[in-house]
Amino acid sequence: MTSSTPKSPLSAVTGLLAFVLVVGGASGLLHEWLGWIHFMGFVRFLVPDGYEIYGYVVMLVLGLAVGAAGDAPTRRGRA
Repeated sequence: MTSSTPKSPLSAVTGLLAFVLVVGGASGLLHEWLGWIHFMGFVRFLVPDGYEIYGYVVMLVLGLAVGAAGDAPTRRGRA
């Protein structure tokens, strides 16, 4: 069932940020572990040299947290 209330701009921005962090972190981990190409290569500039695995894991977890936090007001409004 769809809601008749439009999505707020802040919710759209947090959704985009969460997507970039989750996909960038996952792609960085795949690149480090398996040698695949970077899907979102610009995220390598966000991680310090020598701490790639930790940085990509932090990006992945932070993306999940931002996505959950950005979706919380819309879920609260529906309940």
